Amino acid sequence: MALEVRYAALRRVIPPLKSKPFRTVLRWQAIVTVTIAVVAGAWTGWHGALSAGLGGLVNLSAGVVFAFILQLSLGDGRPRGVGPPLVAMFRAEAGKVAVILAQLWLVMSTYRDIVPAAFFTAFIATVIVFSMAFFVRD
Repeated sequence: MALEVRYAALRRVIPPLKSKPFRTVLRWQAIVTVTIAVVAGAWTGWHGALSAGLGGLVNLSAGVVFAFILQLSLGDGRPRGVGPPLVAMFRAEAGKVAVILAQLWLVMSTYRDIVPAAFFTAFIATVIVFSMAFFVRD
Protein backbone atom coordinates (compact mmCIF):
# COMPACT_ATOMS: atom_id res chain seq x y z
CA MET A 1 0.00 0.00 0.00
CA ALA A 2 2.75 2.48 0.92
CA LEU A 3 4.56 1.73 -2.31
CA GLU A 4 1.42 2.48 -4.32
CA VAL A 5 1.00 5.83 -2.57
CA ARG A 6 4.61 6.78 -3.30
CA TYR A 7 4.27 5.71 -6.92
CA ALA A 8 1.09 7.77 -7.29
CA ALA A 9 2.91 10.80 -5.87
CA LEU A 10 5.73 10.35 -8.39
CA ARG A 11 3.33 10.30 -11.32
CA ARG A 12 2.04 13.79 -10.52
CA VAL A 13 4.42 16.68 -11.17
CA ILE A 14 4.34 19.64 -8.76
CA PRO A 15 3.88 22.96 -10.61
CA PRO A 16 7.23 24.80 -10.52
CA LEU A 17 5.92 27.97 -8.89
CA LYS A 18 4.49 25.89 -6.03
CA SER A 19 7.58 23.77 -5.43
CA LYS A 20 9.71 24.48 -2.39
CA PRO A 21 13.07 24.39 -4.25
CA PHE A 22 11.94 26.92 -6.84
CA ARG A 23 10.44 29.32 -4.29
CA THR A 24 13.55 28.98 -2.13
CA VAL A 25 15.86 29.78 -5.03
CA LEU A 26 13.78 32.82 -6.03
CA ARG A 27 14.04 34.04 -2.43
CA TRP A 28 17.81 33.49 -2.44
CA GLN A 29 18.13 35.36 -5.73
CA ALA A 30 16.19 38.29 -4.29
CA ILE A 31 18.38 38.34 -1.17
CA VAL A 32 21.59 38.22 -3.25
CA THR A 33 20.29 40.99 -5.53
CA VAL A 34 19.41 43.28 -2.63
CA THR A 35 22.74 42.59 -0.90
CA ILE A 36 24.75 43.37 -4.02
CA ALA A 37 22.62 46.47 -4.69
CA VAL A 38 23.30 47.78 -1.17
CA VAL A 39 27.04 47.21 -1.54
CA ALA A 40 27.11 48.70 -5.03
CA GLY A 41 25.04 51.67 -3.84
CA ALA A 42 27.48 52.35 -1.01
CA TRP A 43 30.41 51.98 -3.40
CA THR A 44 29.22 53.87 -6.50
CA GLY A 45 25.98 55.58 -5.52
CA TRP A 46 22.47 55.44 -6.90
CA HIS A 47 23.41 54.19 -10.38
CA GLY A 48 25.41 51.31 -8.92
CA ALA A 49 22.49 50.20 -6.76
CA LEU A 50 20.06 50.44 -9.68
CA SER A 51 22.47 48.60 -11.98
CA ALA A 52 22.84 45.74 -9.50
CA GLY A 53 19.08 45.63 -9.00
CA LEU A 54 18.53 45.37 -12.73
CA GLY A 55 21.21 42.66 -13.05
CA GLY A 56 19.47 40.53 -10.46
CA LEU A 57 16.01 41.30 -11.83
CA VAL A 58 17.02 39.91 -15.22
CA ASN A 59 17.46 36.43 -13.73
CA LEU A 60 14.57 36.66 -11.30
CA SER A 61 12.13 37.43 -14.08
CA ALA A 62 13.71 34.83 -16.37
CA GLY A 63 13.24 32.23 -13.63
CA VAL A 64 9.56 33.08 -13.34
CA VAL A 65 9.19 32.83 -17.13
CA PHE A 66 10.94 29.44 -16.98
CA ALA A 67 8.47 28.17 -14.36
CA PHE A 68 5.47 29.58 -16.21
CA ILE A 69 6.44 27.99 -19.55
CA LEU A 70 7.26 24.70 -17.83
CA GLN A 71 3.91 24.64 -16.08
CA LEU A 72 2.07 25.38 -19.33
CA SER A 73 4.09 22.75 -21.21
CA LEU A 74 3.45 20.01 -18.65
CA GLY A 75 -0.31 20.35 -19.03
CA ASP A 76 -2.20 18.39 -16.37
CA GLY A 77 1.01 17.42 -14.57
CA ARG A 78 0.77 13.74 -15.46
CA PRO A 79 3.44 13.12 -18.07
CA ARG A 80 3.12 10.05 -20.23
CA GLY A 81 6.67 8.79 -20.54
CA VAL A 82 9.98 10.59 -20.56
CA GLY A 83 9.57 12.59 -23.77
CA PRO A 84 6.95 15.22 -22.85
CA PRO A 85 8.68 16.41 -19.65
CA LEU A 86 12.00 16.61 -21.49
CA VAL A 87 10.46 18.66 -24.29
CA ALA A 88 8.80 20.88 -21.66
CA MET A 89 12.17 21.48 -19.96
CA PHE A 90 13.82 22.41 -23.27
CA ARG A 91 10.95 24.79 -24.09
CA ALA A 92 11.17 26.43 -20.68
CA GLU A 93 14.96 26.76 -20.91
CA ALA A 94 14.70 28.30 -24.40
CA GLY A 95 12.15 30.80 -23.10
CA LYS A 96 14.40 31.64 -20.17
CA VAL A 97 17.42 32.23 -22.42
CA ALA A 98 15.34 34.38 -24.79
CA VAL A 99 14.10 36.52 -21.89
CA ILE A 100 17.63 36.90 -20.50
CA LEU A 101 19.04 37.96 -23.88
CA ALA A 102 16.20 40.41 -24.49
CA GLN A 103 16.55 41.98 -21.05
CA LEU A 104 20.34 42.21 -21.27
CA TRP A 105 20.01 43.97 -24.61
CA LEU A 106 17.28 46.26 -23.28
CA VAL A 107 19.20 47.33 -20.17
CA MET A 108 22.55 47.73 -21.94
CA SER A 109 21.06 49.75 -24.79
CA THR A 110 18.78 52.06 -22.81
CA TYR A 111 20.40 52.73 -19.44
CA ARG A 112 23.19 55.22 -20.18
CA ASP A 113 24.59 55.45 -16.62
CA ILE A 114 24.83 51.73 -15.99
CA VAL A 115 27.63 50.52 -13.73
CA PRO A 116 28.76 47.36 -15.56
CA ALA A 117 30.62 45.86 -12.57
CA ALA A 118 27.51 46.04 -10.37
CA PHE A 119 25.16 44.90 -13.12
CA PHE A 120 27.17 41.85 -14.15
CA THR A 121 28.11 40.91 -10.58
CA ALA A 122 24.43 40.69 -9.63
CA PHE A 123 23.59 38.95 -12.90
CA ILE A 124 26.28 36.27 -12.50
CA ALA A 125 25.57 35.77 -8.79
CA THR A 126 21.87 35.14 -9.48
CA VAL A 127 22.74 32.70 -12.29
CA ILE A 128 24.85 30.72 -9.82
CA VAL A 129 22.12 30.83 -7.16
CA PHE A 130 19.54 29.49 -9.66
CA SER A 131 21.66 26.37 -10.11
CA MET A 132 21.46 25.74 -6.35
CA ALA A 133 17.83 24.55 -6.66
CA PHE A 134 19.26 21.05 -7.09
CA PHE A 135 20.40 21.08 -3.45
CA VAL A 136 17.05 22.15 -1.93
CA ARG A 137 14.86 19.30 -0.75
CA ASP A 138 11.08 19.26 -1.11
